[in-house]
Amino acid sequence: MSRLSMKNLNYMLVIAILIWCSSFESCIARRGKHWRHTRAFSSSLYKKKGKSYYGHSHSHNHNHNHHGGGSSKSKPPTHKKSSPSPPNPPPYTTIPPPPPPPPKSHKPKVGVPSTPPPPPKDCNGGHSIIFNVLDFGAKGDGSTDDTKAFQATWGAACKVEASTMLVPADYTFYVGPISFSGPYCKPSIVFQLDGTIIAPTNANAWCGGLLQWLEFTKLVGITIQGKGVIDGRGSVWWEDQPFDNPIDGEEKLIVPLNHTWKPPVPVQSAMGRKMPSIKPTALRFYGSFNAVVTGITIQNSPQCHLKFDNCNEVLVHDVSISSPGNSPNTDGIHLQNSKNVMIHTSNLACGDDCISIQTGCSNVFVHDVNCGPGHGISIGSLGKDNTRACVSNITVRDVNMHNTMNGVRIKTWQGGSGSVQGVLFSNIQVSEVQLPIVIDQFYCDKRTCTNHTSAVSLEGINYDRIKGTYTVKPVHFACSDSLPCVDVSLNKVELKPVQQQYHLCNPFCWQTYGELRSPTVPTIDCLQIGKPSSNRIQTDHDIC
Repeated sequence: MSRLSMKNLNYMLVIAILIWCSSFESCIARRGKHWRHTRAFSSSLYKKKGKSYYGHSHSHNHNHNHHGGGSSKSKPPTHKKSSPSPPNPPPYTTIPPPPPPPPKSHKPKVGVPSTPPPPPKDCNGGHSIIFNVLDFGAKGDGSTDDTKAFQATWGAACKVEASTMLVPADYTFYVGPISFSGPYCKPSIVFQLDGTIIAPTNANAWCGGLLQWLEFTKLVGITIQGKGVIDGRGSVWWEDQPFDNPIDGEEKLIVPLNHTWKPPVPVQSAMGRKMPSIKPTALRFYGSFNAVVTGITIQNSPQCHLKFDNCNEVLVHDVSISSPGNSPNTDGIHLQNSKNVMIHTSNLACGDDCISIQTGCSNVFVHDVNCGPGHGISIGSLGKDNTRACVSNITVRDVNMHNTMNGVRIKTWQGGSGSVQGVLFSNIQVSEVQLPIVIDQFYCDKRTCTNHTSAVSLEGINYDRIKGTYTVKPVHFACSDSLPCVDVSLNKVELKPVQQQYHLCNPFCWQTYGELRSPTVPTIDCLQIGKPSSNRIQTDHDIC
């Protein structure tokens, strides 16, 4: 090859290399520009959102979906000089954590001690948190008013499911009228009563007259338990006017020997009273579900000791109720508009009905109860002031009664409507009871009452194994002329007289129909066998 041709070939090779290098640098420049643009865009998003978006793809129109679910347009990236990165810390250098935030200040709430109580104790293997009334300012010395401390304790316990409000042993707490309300309370709260709670005895504490002292309202799964005492200190109420209360309608049947019975008269006028005329119930449950009362003692209530109104699923057991036999209107346990109730293994001594079952009650089971003194176990009174009453499915069995006015009784007013049906009194042991078996559809706790033809109907009333001694009359059945009692059965009734200070009377029946399933002692030949020939047909107003 000639020298000229060689030079031309080298010259062309150099030109080709120069052209190729120029294209390569342009490509690298373009690629570097795109890379710098992407880093700047990502850096702006990182600064704006406070988090890294590395690893996510971004479209060039800069529209992105955010965590809120909506879409927004990102601002165009700004091209600023990036600040130099801080130098890396030397190896093995520990960076100290940030200081803890300052503690938050807590302002004391009204009714709560300014010094916060210690944290509640955990007990029962972590299943319950205890709120002690002493930790909320209660003194428990029997004279300091602990009402606000009880309210504060309940307010805290109410917010914790399955918590326990503790009233500790060896303390006496002076507590005024209080409502433990529960529309917003957590379920399954336990009121652990091991100490003693006493009621005020000055009239000013009762605001002119209240119906309740301690009230638990609209709760789910409330339990009151323990070995403590609720003392109503009712003697100041009873002594105020001992005879201005309604009498028991069956007192007219009790005639002392050698002279006739007369209704008692008030010994003081209203001007001389010390306490309000309205007397409170010691412990009341209203509108609650799954209520349990066990272990405690309730004594000397101004009026009724324990009341359940409009409740469902009630359990009372191992309870002691105590007040003098002559304390007026001090029912032991009072049920009204309540369903699915069980009462057992309890001692009830009071001045009125040991257990009173009022209108709206159904599925009530009472067993293994001691009653006396008192007026026995009663259904009613029902139908007062021409009202409608409905009671059904009541069982009372395995009960001991001593020195009571009545044994098992159903009492209704003239003029009422509705029905009582499905009742069983079984294995009732009576000792020196004035009137062991009573149905009274002419009940009246006043000196005089107006006669009416309408009545609460009674059907399916069963007496089984009623045995023991009586001091006035073994059986008293007084049923309505217009609506006789039907399906009344007696089985193994054995009642023997004990002569005391009263006239003894024979069994009495009026407009009572049913059957004798076995011979009775004494013979109850006044019961009419079968059904009445002409019985008034109940209207829709009568039927429950």
